[in-house]
Amino acid sequence: MECPVCGSDEVEILNSKQKSSKKKLMEEYLLKCEDCGHVFKDIISLKKPKPYRLIISEQDKSHKTTIDLSPSDELKSGDILLSELGQVEVTSIEVRDKRVNKAKLEDVDTIWASSIEIPARIGFSVDLHGEVDSYKLDLERDFKIAPGDVVKIDKHIVRVHVIKTQERKITSGFARASVIKRVYSKPVKFNNYDYDLTENIFKKHYSESP
Repeated sequence: MECPVCGSDEVEILNSKQKSSKKKLMEEYLLKCEDCGHVFKDIISLKKPKPYRLIISEQDKSHKTTIDLSPSDELKSGDILLSELGQVEVTSIEVRDKRVNKAKLEDVDTIWASSIEIPARIGFSVDLHGEVDSYKLDLERDFKIAPGDVVKIDKHIVRVHVIKTQERKITSGFARASVIKRVYSKPVKFNNYDYDLTENIFKKHYSESP
């Protein structure tokens, strides 16, 4: 919304009212320019919300539902939506049988998302020189893990050396549990550690091939 006199977008909303037709919603605003004081009207027209297919991943389960969104809006991976099953984060968007990261909603066939109201489930591998002890952990979504961390897990004290996220492998910095797929580690001969993840173990598999 720009002032038609001076072009400034610094405006104050004095009043607003909504009108609707069969296919559109119209929001009419009475505005005042904060730079030159000019008072003017502006109208935003949006297509009425319609239901979109939504598939929500909840760790090892998935739920199919719908969500009402305006076809005029744009959707992208990482957006947070409020569904009937709580808050979800968009992970990908299906448009004509292709997965994309961004699209106009009017083109979208299916929205894929993950719940952000449950713990993140990640894999954690301990390399035992030819064999691997593998775990599934449930962690708070904001929990940070960094390469170099010394961790107690089950009967092991290990150092994290690689973290595989949804997009790449990292050997420096840190990653939040919400984006981690698997953590790779090796045992160390220490008695001290940064934190203990033993209580977070959901499932464990011993002595797998790497």
